[in-house]
Amino acid sequence: MSGDYTSAMRILDHPRDVRGLAWQERDALIISTRTIEGRCIALSRYADWRWHLVGQPTNRLPADQTLNFDVVSPVWRETMKAILYRYLCRGREGQKRPSPRGVIKLFRDACPFLRHLDRLGIVRLADVTPMVCAVYADACRNHRQPESAGGRPLKASSLGHRFGVIEALHELSQHTDDAMPLHPWPGTSATHLAGLTGRGSGYRGGQTPLMPDDVFTGLFQRAWSVIEDGDALLDLRDELLVVRQAMGRDLRGIASSSEREFVRRGGWAGTSEYRAALLEVRTACYVVVASLSGCRNHELAFIETGACYSTDVSTGPDDEPQVCWWLRSHSTKTGEGRTQWMVPEAAVIALRVMERWARPYQVLIDAEIAQRRSVDPSDPEIAEAERHRRALFLAATPQKRNQVRTMSGQMWNLALKAFAKKCGLSWDLASHQFRRKFANYAARSQFGDLRYLREHFKHWSMDMTLGYALNEAQETALYAEIEGELDDIKAGVVDAWLSPDVALAGGYGRNVTSWRTQAVTIFKDHRQMVRALADSTAIRSNGHAWCTADDNLCVGNDIERTRCSDCNNAVIGPQHAPLYEGLYDHLKEVRDCDDIGEGGLNVVRRDMDRCRRVLVALEQEDPEGRAA
Repeated sequence: MSGDYTSAMRILDHPRDVRGLAWQERDALIISTRTIEGRCIALSRYADWRWHLVGQPTNRLPADQTLNFDVVSPVWRETMKAILYRYLCRGREGQKRPSPRGVIKLFRDACPFLRHLDRLGIVRLADVTPMVCAVYADACRNHRQPESAGGRPLKASSLGHRFGVIEALHELSQHTDDAMPLHPWPGTSATHLAGLTGRGSGYRGGQTPLMPDDVFTGLFQRAWSVIEDGDALLDLRDELLVVRQAMGRDLRGIASSSEREFVRRGGWAGTSEYRAALLEVRTACYVVVASLSGCRNHELAFIETGACYSTDVSTGPDDEPQVCWWLRSHSTKTGEGRTQWMVPEAAVIALRVMERWARPYQVLIDAEIAQRRSVDPSDPEIAEAERHRRALFLAATPQKRNQVRTMSGQMWNLALKAFAKKCGLSWDLASHQFRRKFANYAARSQFGDLRYLREHFKHWSMDMTLGYALNEAQETALYAEIEGELDDIKAGVVDAWLSPDVALAGGYGRNVTSWRTQAVTIFKDHRQMVRALADSTAIRSNGHAWCTADDNLCVGNDIERTRCSDCNNAVIGPQHAPLYEGLYDHLKEVRDCDDIGEGGLNVVRRDMDRCRRVLVALEQEDPEGRAA
């Protein structure tokens, strides 16, 4: 939460709830404030039918920062005000005070239940019984989404939210004059009713889909090409701004005939194509920074001019220092506040283009602040504009007279979908998918299997843990997500090893093949067996095998690659077969050379035999049986 919101609730001696207060005293209670040039201004009071809550990230729309009590029937407005006031001041039992987003979510989740009570003619929580709640639970389970949304029933997670809010209403209403007398589901819980508990529930929260590699590379390559051309486009933009300013205009508004002619001379068919290209620069910069940082959408929204800096990191006493780039921003997801991310130089390049792109928009915000200050120095919108004035990912909103503010999450998702479509991709792209893809790539890098963008991830060539340890301000939750992805990748590899239909080679592979038929009796089920082996085994890819050694000293990882065929630490699977087929064919050509000597021939024959044994073990065609 922002300092404004916190200070208001601490400085003012707020009662814990509104029971027993005279209506004048109750209605005068301050709900939220703004600090403008050192003065605390009341933004919302209890009497208002709309409470504006401050402290949301800058990527939130105004509607996502407001509690609008007009959306519920009049009979529930005072009750919900009393409940949400208690929630704002004290939170729930055993939990910390909620963020503004949490307060708004509770209110929105409660609305379907209040409409259910309206249909039953119930006008007080005091008249709500467990039977009423059970009827609502059945209605939710039988509810179907509109045909436009597929006509599907509500997910277990959605049911959990709907049922959980009734438990919250029961608890919080005990501090109002309209208390729900009994727990909504005696003897059970919302999570159990929603099917989120017990074996087989399989609930992992809202699992973000993993962007396919071909989609990711297509997006990144297109974005990087746009950034490479960005400076030339911005040169034209800056020249055009000089023309517009000479006419007393800024970057907003309809282009004049002279401006259209200027754009055509710059090589563009018209101003609409030129402006679309400018907006594409913003989207391209977002794609690159999101891909290479792992930042969430609201963390990218908080990025300001001058957010990047570098440090020199030495990986050893005799090694040359390596440049390590850091990105500063703000995170509200886990309450970390100001935090930092380690990024490769490509992200820094994108942000420098974005700094130049955003400069005219920042000037417009400064002008807005000056204009508002001249009219009313206490205008709360001054403080809101101050939050955006140094941001990079900005946009002008035509519906608000081209007011400039940080791009919202909803606007970003529309822009990203359009960008993906322009790349010829059918993937349903959303902003939150970049974080998981980043974590997946980082995990694969540690796993030894980073197949794309290697040049952009140079900082992973050193110990990533070391790099993070040198900066106490880093966002540690991202590193935990990388570890989670690494665990999932390992589990997927082991699951394939333990499949009875998969042939394996290598010393460790042969042991797994013989062991997997016996191990089922040791573990409760297959999933437990997979996790046990994955957790207890060091696994990484060296390109031609899975290596389970706990160090990287074996020459089979680089110099003598065929050694993995007999190594007790190696697992070779069907995906490696083409490598050994190609290696066998190359060795066969070398064997036919007449200038390598007997010693060289012996090495070639040995390696060919190793390749052959691997291919036979993988149930591939015996290369010695192939026609010449």
